Amino acid sequence: MLSYILRRTMIMIPMIILISMVSFLIITLPPGSYIDSYLANLQRMGGEVEQSRADALADRYGLNDPIYEQYWKWVKGFPSGNFGMVFSEERPVMDVIQERIGFTILISVLTLLFTWILSIPIGIYSAVKQYSFGDYFFTFFGFLGVSIPNFLLAIIIMFTGLRFFGVNLSGLMPAAYMGEPWTLAKIAEVLKRIWVPVVVVGTAGMAGLIRIMRAEMLDQLRQPYIQMARSKGVDEIKVIIKYAARIAVNPLISTVGWLLPQIISGGTIAGIVLGLPTLGPKLYDALKIQDMYLAGTIIFINIVLILIGTLLSDILLALVDPRIRYD
Repeated sequence: MLSYILRRTMIMIPMIILISMVSFLIITLPPGSYIDSYLANLQRMGGEVEQSRADALADRYGLNDPIYEQYWKWVKGFPSGNFGMVFSEERPVMDVIQERIGFTILISVLTLLFTWILSIPIGIYSAVKQYSFGDYFFTFFGFLGVSIPNFLLAIIIMFTGLRFFGVNLSGLMPAAYMGEPWTLAKIAEVLKRIWVPVVVVGTAGMAGLIRIMRAEMLDQLRQPYIQMARSKGVDEIKVIIKYAARIAVNPLISTVGWLLPQIISGGTIAGIVLGLPTLGPKLYDALKIQDMYLAGTIIFINIVLILIGTLLSDILLALVDPRIRYD
């Protein structure tokens, strides 16, 4: 196992270098630049900027340099944690990421826990009680969760809270607490509202995982080794949990590689609708105005998290399923 992890880690190094190139190329492919977006926004608002001023901004940000020089200017600061400047705010990219990464991780981790803690037991129950009322109910709930877009569910919850309870559920805290030191009152406000993005983002993922877990459990419960365990008088709970569910959960574990990047970009549209201070909406804004260093850094982090998550998935599968071995 250790040698496998070392091999995979060594392979990841050139892949990360390649990923940084691809990430930067994706950001620079669309025509125009941040200066063009900046000038277009000014014109829409009735303002004007002299061409000399626009040229000076382009030179300042190095937007007139060849693409390989722009790329090198970006990546050479990686070892020291310098990912360039945010053009629209004129401050380091890392400062913007640090401001939002805490709330992003908190919401994402709570969403994952909410999704997995409910999905696995419900999937097991639906398989064991196939075609029962509970199975039909959760199947209907699964289809409902998949069919309703996250942003629509967010709008419904916010409307219901404001219309019937007089509570504004947008954002994670009232505007009065923004930028203020953390107090018990501020923490209480966050706890009052954080369930909204957790439910909104987690509902669609939970519906999908329930369907996967149910299908895998049904397949395992029909396997000969399950029938043999039952014929030997093994307790039914032990048969379901220790044998069938242990194998059925493997497809869910294999999705860990795609769960980690959701920490950064998961629920972007819901985050925009709810006004959340997370990285997803910030990535969307950066892509709109072609703020290449901020957008490229967030995309780069996302793809690196996919690599790390894939490695973790393989390790967890080997630990959970004794049939899997890495030589």
